[in-house]
Amino acid sequence: MNIREKQRKAKAGVLLIASPRFRQLGKGLSRGTYQERQEKVVTLFLDKLCEQMEVTFPGVVYERADAMRAIQQFFVDKVDFVVVRFLSWSEDFAWIRFLRDMPTLPMIFVNVAQEKMTFTTTTDEDDFIDYLCAGTLVGSLEAAGSIARIGRPYMRIMEGSLDECLSAIQQFAEAAKVRSILHNSTVGLLANYNETMWSTYMDPYNLFTKIGPELRFIAYSTLHDEITRLPESAVRAWQNQLSQTYRVDADVADASYYASVRASLALANLAQARDIDVMVYNDIDVAMFELIGLRAGFYHPSFNQSLSVLVPEADMGAGLITYILKLLSGKRVNFIEPFHIETAYGTFAGGHAGPNDYNEADPSQVIIARDVRFAKTNYKYAGAPFAWLRIPPGRKTMAQLVEETGRYKLICTMVESLPGEHLLATYSHSIFKPDVPVKRLFEEILNIGSTQHFGLVDGDYREVLRQLCQLMDFDYYEIK
Repeated sequence: MNIREKQRKAKAGVLLIASPRFRQLGKGLSRGTYQERQEKVVTLFLDKLCEQMEVTFPGVVYERADAMRAIQQFFVDKVDFVVVRFLSWSEDFAWIRFLRDMPTLPMIFVNVAQEKMTFTTTTDEDDFIDYLCAGTLVGSLEAAGSIARIGRPYMRIMEGSLDECLSAIQQFAEAAKVRSILHNSTVGLLANYNETMWSTYMDPYNLFTKIGPELRFIAYSTLHDEITRLPESAVRAWQNQLSQTYRVDADVADASYYASVRASLALANLAQARDIDVMVYNDIDVAMFELIGLRAGFYHPSFNQSLSVLVPEADMGAGLITYILKLLSGKRVNFIEPFHIETAYGTFAGGHAGPNDYNEADPSQVIIARDVRFAKTNYKYAGAPFAWLRIPPGRKTMAQLVEETGRYKLICTMVESLPGEHLLATYSHSIFKPDVPVKRLFEEILNIGSTQHFGLVDGDYREVLRQLCQLMDFDYYEIK
């Protein structure tokens, strides 16, 4: 997918509903008519939204025709979601038509509560118009009845101050944008499912119809052909750059180092040539080792430059959660599996073999080292090196996505990656201290039923993940 599409702002359709009965009330009054007063509210609201996202606003909805025009404009502009707000009490004929006829799309319905009223007594006509303008709660209550009766999916309702509503809309916008991007993304599976980990399987048809991405299968022979086509100058240039940036262990053989860099560059080229957003690499298949002679050990920066991801072990669910975290954060996302718990410290060790994103990490946290797990095999490039990363310290969201009987569940929690030296040979890794007691954390995950692979990113993305699950009809589990 085009990088501009991934980096764009969320696109919001704004539906603001007011009463035609009140529209011209207040002519000649100092504070203007009902319509003129509402226009000030609308201008402030739109200005705030436009600071955060792209906005399609077809005008205040007073009549049925206004609602139909809004539907058409939202569809043409391909908005990610719709913000709905009743500006006061209003007749609901336009609203129920919009609810019935608008194509399925996420909506956030907000009622903005004022800190205090601007009128003193409704016996004064000027004050009475302000009283009518302030009646957003009665309008919202009326509107909520139709939301329930018509049963629109992917609807969130929010009550709060203007700032609270704007904050909620921004989070909703990010989730809705990711939902739209997923519908236009592509997963590349190289080259098949992982037969040693059946619980990681995902149904390709469900992947397309329920999440959005299209799946493309890439043969190992295609990777082999790409490897053989690469000019030595391109491979050596990247190899030299790696060697100048990171420490290279003395026992790394140049031939296997070159071969690992070459295979890694070929992977990146395949992803770019086939417009792959999530490259899912089965890097432990014997057929791959026999044909290629190694597993690629480096994570080319082009994945980050296109906001795409590369994950090992043919786990499409892990690829998708890694991609989702990448889209939400724009940051490096690491791929881990928890190894073991140390109850004395309340920690667990986690990491993963194979390619893992080390780009933009402190160079001291990366060592180019032999893949000792395969060093004693008979494959052509046994022990070919990889970028051995000590995952940087900091507070991180840890999340995974799995399929179960046609439904998807997303599990997430917060962990602290602790500083330290490289410990676990062959595995990019760290020691993690979770927010909750470590034994309870994994007992809950085990009871939910999951697989072993998680995505890991700096920062707290739990709330927007929760909202994304609502918009995608995923089951959401947050361990806190």
